[in-house]
Amino acid sequence: MKRPGPIGLLRTTGVLLGKDLLIEWRTRARLNALIFFALATLLLFSFALGPDTKLLERNAGGYLWLAILFASTLALGESFRVEQENACLDGLRLAPADARAIFLSKALGNTMLLVVLGGVLIPAMVALYGVKVVLGAGPLLGTLVLGCMALAAPGTVYAAISSNARARDVLLPLLLFPLIVPALLASAKAMMLVLQGDPMNQLNSWFGLLTGFNLIYWGLGFALFPRVIED
Repeated sequence: MKRPGPIGLLRTTGVLLGKDLLIEWRTRARLNALIFFALATLLLFSFALGPDTKLLERNAGGYLWLAILFASTLALGESFRVEQENACLDGLRLAPADARAIFLSKALGNTMLLVVLGGVLIPAMVALYGVKVVLGAGPLLGTLVLGCMALAAPGTVYAAISSNARARDVLLPLLLFPLIVPALLASAKAMMLVLQGDPMNQLNSWFGLLTGFNLIYWGLGFALFPRVIED
């Protein structure tokens, strides 16, 4: 079968993304669970470190991204668990559409969900840890979007791989966590600079690392995803 062109691919991606967003908007169960889980994680960090406010302020960016990372495993796993019900994924594979559109729609949907989650967690982090956003909203949003994209692309691929496994809830973090260490480090360092200031102009370097990571793994996911979902 001839592959659709860019216009057909984008249209299919938009339809699938709209379907996923509509399901999420109608139920909102996944988003609510993610928010409560991530907020509980931030609270646990503050309780574990005790009254040392300086330590909390210094490492707030890392704690934020750990909370997003732990919550992302729930979001990524649920994104394909929905498709397993009533063999919906088989129906998508049989449809006359490029399988790469499934990857793009799932990865974009997961990215948007994580960005929304981060937008909720940042005010909570400011209130709990007493930090300030020194560099402003632009660098903060850029760090959040690039970091969430870095989690979503490989996470979507591994969620598809582990969706048919019996121990998929355990398998997904085992596959994902070692891979995203560079992206997690870059996101945490960039967030710390956004919160504490960047006197040595290091933020662009971490943005460059995140951008390179995204280009590699979004490209690999786009190219390899049709093979991943084959029977």
